[in-house]
Amino acid sequence: MLRFDVIQDDDDPGHVVLAEVYRDAAAAAAHKQEPHYATWRDTVAEMMAQPRASTKFSAVFPAGSADWAVGAEPG
Repeated sequence: MLRFDVIQDDDDPGHVVLAEVYRDAAAAAAHKQEPHYATWRDTVAEMMAQPRASTKFSAVFPAGSADWAVGAEPG
């Protein structure tokens, strides 16, 4: 995982979105195989107002995955 953000809706503090950035689809799939992912998924299931959903996005800026690394200088 290159980045993990937790963002909250200003008008609805109960609406929280988790935004994760992975190097590629394989890295995202591998993350879901980690034991801690299953623990988290099962722990938060009852906290959800509705079932979790996934929306896929593509990075526009920064465009290169290396630029997402911690401490990366703008390219």
